[in-house]
Amino acid sequence: MTGTTDGADASMPDGGPAPLDSRAFRDVMARFGTGVTVMTAMDATGEVTGMTANAVASVSLEPLLVLVCVESSTDMATKVRSGQRFGLSILAADQQDRSDHFADPTRSRGWEGFVDVPVTTSVTGVPLLADALGWLDCTVHAIHPGGDHLIVVGAVVAAAVAEPGPALGWYHHGYVEIATD
Repeated sequence: MTGTTDGADASMPDGGPAPLDSRAFRDVMARFGTGVTVMTAMDATGEVTGMTANAVASVSLEPLLVLVCVESSTDMATKVRSGQRFGLSILAADQQDRSDHFADPTRSRGWEGFVDVPVTTSVTGVPLLADALGWLDCTVHAIHPGGDHLIVVGAVVAAAVAEPGPALGWYHHGYVEIATD
């Protein structure tokens, strides 16, 4: 496969051209498997929100930094800017229901959206999923523009892990299990 940044010479393994548009970009990125997390945030007034997130990466060990990408026009972006704190809960393979819940645009908002979700809190007070494989509690270190998204860099102020087990993954537009062995 060959290609350029403008897609002019890009080709797919079957020889067909790869048009440069958002759908083609999404199809290519769908081939990059990721873990699945729930991002939670609390604004300056104590209101909370949550969303499913897979655009997450570790950034630095000194200091401890992590990033997550958030659509700029969302309630999550507003709450992160206001409260300057967020959490990331890493989902286990059997927690597709949690991922679906926080990805559902019709779910209840605020604390009502967490009614049937066991949560805990740590340093920042942001709700963290108590039954997750692990979680990170963060304060905002930096927010950078990234097209129609924000790149939120968090300074990790607390972390916890549960017993190891298979993780929930996302690959080619669907859930997969990430095995432990």
